[in-house]
Amino acid sequence: QIPAWALKFALYFGVGTNVVVLGSIAVGRLFTFRGNMVNGRLRGDHLSCRSLAWWELWVICPKSGVSYPGDAKPEARRQTHLGSWKSQQATVDKGWRYVGAAASHLVTEAKMKSDFTFTHTLTGEAAGRQMWVKDGKEEEEDSVPSFDASKNPNASDLLFRSQQIKAWKSAGKSVPDEQTVPKTAAEAADKAVAFYQMLLCDDGHFAGDYGGPMFLMPGLIISCYVSGVDLGVRKGAMIAYLRNHQQTDGGWGTHIESPSTMFGSVLSYVSLRLLGVSDTDPAVRAARDFLHQNGGALTAPSWAKFWLCVLGVHEWEGINSIPAEMWLLPFWFPFHPGKLWCHCRMVYLPMCYLYCTRFKNPAKDTDQILIGLRKELYTSDYTTIKWDNERHSICPLDEYSPVTNLQKFLHNALAVFETYTRLVFRWPMRLLRQKGIRYAMSYMQSEDIQTNWICIGPVNKVLNMLCVWADNGNAPNESFYKHIARLDDYLWVAEDGMKMQGYNGSQCWDTSFAIQAVVEAGLGDKYPQLCDSVYGFLERTQILSTDTSQGTEAYLYEAVNLRKEFYRHVSKGGWPFSTSAHGWPISDCSSEGLKAVLSLHTLTSIAKRKGTLISAERLYDCCNVLLTYQNADGGWATYENNRGYGFFEWMNPSEVFGDIMIDYSYVECSSASMTALAAFNRHFPTHRSGEVTAALARGERFIRGIQRPDGSWYGSWGVCFTYGTWFGVEALRAAGVPTSDVSIRQAVTFIMSKQNGNGGWGESYRSCVDKYYDGRAEASYGAGGSGVVQTAWALLALMSSCVCAPREVAAVECGIKFLMAQQLASGDFPQEGITGVFNRSCGITYTSYRNTFPIWALGKHREWRHSLDQ
Repeated sequence: QIPAWALKFALYFGVGTNVVVLGSIAVGRLFTFRGNMVNGRLRGDHLSCRSLAWWELWVICPKSGVSYPGDAKPEARRQTHLGSWKSQQATVDKGWRYVGAAASHLVTEAKMKSDFTFTHTLTGEAAGRQMWVKDGKEEEEDSVPSFDASKNPNASDLLFRSQQIKAWKSAGKSVPDEQTVPKTAAEAADKAVAFYQMLLCDDGHFAGDYGGPMFLMPGLIISCYVSGVDLGVRKGAMIAYLRNHQQTDGGWGTHIESPSTMFGSVLSYVSLRLLGVSDTDPAVRAARDFLHQNGGALTAPSWAKFWLCVLGVHEWEGINSIPAEMWLLPFWFPFHPGKLWCHCRMVYLPMCYLYCTRFKNPAKDTDQILIGLRKELYTSDYTTIKWDNERHSICPLDEYSPVTNLQKFLHNALAVFETYTRLVFRWPMRLLRQKGIRYAMSYMQSEDIQTNWICIGPVNKVLNMLCVWADNGNAPNESFYKHIARLDDYLWVAEDGMKMQGYNGSQCWDTSFAIQAVVEAGLGDKYPQLCDSVYGFLERTQILSTDTSQGTEAYLYEAVNLRKEFYRHVSKGGWPFSTSAHGWPISDCSSEGLKAVLSLHTLTSIAKRKGTLISAERLYDCCNVLLTYQNADGGWATYENNRGYGFFEWMNPSEVFGDIMIDYSYVECSSASMTALAAFNRHFPTHRSGEVTAALARGERFIRGIQRPDGSWYGSWGVCFTYGTWFGVEALRAAGVPTSDVSIRQAVTFIMSKQNGNGGWGESYRSCVDKYYDGRAEASYGAGGSGVVQTAWALLALMSSCVCAPREVAAVECGIKFLMAQQLASGDFPQEGITGVFNRSCGITYTSYRNTFPIWALGKHREWRHSLDQ
């Protein structure tokens, strides 16, 4: 019997929903912008809902708009505690070897045939693919370098670097003279390039560790455990990684520099147990004590609880609804999931499938480890827990974006349908749910195809794989095996162990920056082989632009009707963050790729190269992508136009991340796009020059609008204000703003105010978390509070501002001296603190930054000095 109050509530809720829908029709029809095709070119994305961005910009937020990242947190709410680690706890077994590009395809195809009797040819461009194999004889291999998190929780990527340098030397190539000490910035830049070229992979890209988040690998471990995929020799290196990053309090952070959180701790604890570590192991006991002291797994954030439900050690009634029916709404509906930021959308897509099917691990009731975990993770008896009462439970250590009262109300309303009345399992609502589930599955299949089974990121990668297995009756099929073949794309081995990266690498991003630094330093023609190899990689990496990529099924999804069905922006002509096979272009990655190619086109060696040259038509395609990316507020977002509304953030369900709901405009993406369009216009002054000029003017207004009162810009993808301010200055300069302009002068004043006594600059990731400059020495892992990466960014900002006052010139020279002093005898630079970030609160590693940006700053010094002398 359904209680009368529940039926009445359902009636009123239904009527209220209809009123909202009908009202939304008017709003949607009036303000939804869909764009149109003109002469075969897309003028604005066909899905681009301008999202009332102009309304939010000028009416709700007249000062700065919805994309303004917010001011500093109040001092009482800032993060004050730091992580604390023991000295080295575990070593990685010898025998791990890096394999890349076409060779990695052969290794994977052979392994799939031997392990699963599955014959499969990997699709998409091989360029940029990277994986690790353990197939050497250990006694013939060099020992893995040691790691001590108590000194620095950031690995230096020594395993990969030592292998690349060894191969370079084995080929009889020269290495930098360690006895020679550079006397000028130009000499230091030259030596840095001479060292860095040794790390270049055979296919022309710079590889490196892109790890950091501690919550990624547990998802892979859980998905493989549930679906019966044996991780084999990877287990030992994964255990070493988890042991090395356990903190003195027994917990793990959300990322490697973060203090312990329940998010990192619950998932890392479960991972150790699933990898075969006993519940009596000292590390496991210490972790269990930490969990119990903080309320047990019931206080873990929603993503952790979701993974526990998938594993079978938490009940679905204990998490909030993720209704698949939302996908059936018309796109003009204000809160359609197709308007979410793509990373958010693609994570909650498989989540809604598993939630709505109430997926049950077949081994839930029989597996002894799972039975043990249901006792170990909680502070009370598992069978007595009132799961529905714990849906909003969250440990204070984790809560970065508190769940709003509006969101709690909506969650509680959905709980009436999901838990109390179970109306969603009754006709006719059951039919809607099934239709939503089937659409979710078809959407996941399209994502798999378009990314050659890599997927947009590590979370949806393993969730999609599990959904494929579950949808096939908890059994493997062809698509499932194709997913397995791409697991190694996300795994990286360093001296701290095996980790899951935040993407399938940062290949194109790192390489584009590196080659721009080399060319701007005036060293392009001195290193022709380096430049030619990089050019070949960039040519093969432009998305859906080569014969290989256009020969895949992914190319079919570039058709407008399929892009509209699956909410994809135009892709052809853009460049990715990682590889062409990944298939998702991004505004700043496309921009840096374009600038890298244009800079290489100025070199004599590239003009004479025997290989393929990137045609003007292909560069026109990239220009088109960049023009379509511009938002109504004048800025550029990441993967798509902003389709949603600022109020979406009121319903951020993650608790641990900030600003994940829509694709905001960012200073970095806007600056990269503006500088790329300006460079393109210089090379092709007759191609859409009017549109480019107008786009730059709109971009300039946006950049000015999000500058902070102190003259800085907040960096959303790097740590933090030095990074954002460099991009802000570059954007204004690309728009033709003179260096005497007040915005640029304010930026210079800000940068100058943060210089340390030793000449450098340094920031902790906590600058991103608190939106307040945190340059405390104890948190930066640099020299005296200064780091080579932040120092390089600060110097690039100052030199791009053409500073010339004596005090400013002295600041630049002191910064250059700091970089030269930090350069190692080999030409390398030391690994310091974490330099990347995403979603405000999670740090991520870019080991290449310690080489690329010092090279760029040292190389730019000559040009700046010359202009100063003039």
